[in-house]
Amino acid sequence: MLIVQKFGGSSLAGAERLRRAAAIIADCADSGNKIVAVVSARGDTTDELFGQARRISADAPARELDALLSCGETGSAAMTAMQLADMGKSCVSLTGAQAGILTDSAHGAARILSIDTARILRELGDGKIVVAAGFQGAEEGGDTTTLGRGGSDTTAVELAAALSADRCEIYSDVDGIYTADPRLVTGAVRLDSIDYGDMLRLALHGSQVLHSRSVEAAMRERVRVHLLSSFTRKEGTVMCDHPDRPGLCGVTRDPSLGTVSVIGREANAQVLAEAVAALAHSDIIVTHTELFDGGCSLFVSPDRLLPALEITHRRFFR
Repeated sequence: MLIVQKFGGSSLAGAERLRRAAAIIADCADSGNKIVAVVSARGDTTDELFGQARRISADAPARELDALLSCGETGSAAMTAMQLADMGKSCVSLTGAQAGILTDSAHGAARILSIDTARILRELGDGKIVVAAGFQGAEEGGDTTTLGRGGSDTTAVELAAALSADRCEIYSDVDGIYTADPRLVTGAVRLDSIDYGDMLRLALHGSQVLHSRSVEAAMRERVRVHLLSSFTRKEGTVMCDHPDRPGLCGVTRDPSLGTVSVIGREANAQVLAEAVAALAHSDIIVTHTELFDGGCSLFVSPDRLLPALEITHRRFFR
C-alpha cells in the first residue's frame, strides 16, 4: 500500500519524540508499504522564527517571511530523514517545491493549485521513504510560499489525493476525535468515525484537532483520513463519508467568540433550548444563541466557558 503519514509539531518535539515518530514510519515501511511522511515544524519552531522576524521588523516583507518560516518544516523533514537513516532506512527529505507542490502567490495563506508527483513517485520507486516538508510549496516563479494555519494537514491530504494513496494518517498528541476535548471534559468519548461535514463544523467552532482547510480538502477530494496519536496505539477516528452518523457528535468551545457549540445533524431548536435550560439551571447566562445547519451555538461570558462546556456535554453525552 501507499500510505501518507503526517506528524504534527508536538509529535516531533525533542529527540525522544522524533525517534518515536520515525519508529512509526519505519514499522509501517517494514510491513511492505510505500511511505510518504509529511512533517510539521518541531515544537514551537514556527512561533520562534516568527518572533525573530518581528524583532527585526514589525512589517517584514511577506515573501521573506515565508522564506524564513518554511525553514521550520524543511529542517524537521531533514532531521526526520536523518533519524530514519540512522535506523538503517533508505530515505530522502523534500521541500514543498521539490515535492512538486505548486501554489498561488498569496504569501502566508497560499492555496495549493496542483501537485506534480513525478519526483515523489521516482523516489518511492527507488525504494526510499519520502519525508516531505508540510506547510509549504512554491509559486509559479519559484518563490517559497506557506499555506497558513493547518498547512501541514492540508499538505498531507492533498498529497494523498494526488498520489491516490491507500491511506492518509494524521498523527498528533490526541488519539482521534472526542465528543469534547478530553483534556477539558471528564467523560468525553472517542468517536470511531466522523462524517466530513460534522468534522468541518467541529473545526469551524473551536475543535483544534484539524484545521477547517484540511477538512475541506479531504471532503473535496474524498480522502479518508485516519486521526491517530503518535503516543498511543489506539485505533483513533476515521473521517469519511458517514451516512449513518450519530444525531449529535460533539460539543466544542471557542474562546475567541465566547461560544459553546453542539454539533450534529439533530442539533436543532429543541437541542438548543435544552442546552440553554441546562446552563440556566447552573446560573450560567446565555446572552444570545445561533442555530445553523448541523449545529447550534450559545454565547456566554468568557469566564463561564469551561463550566458551560462541561454542563452542555453532560446534558447530551452522559
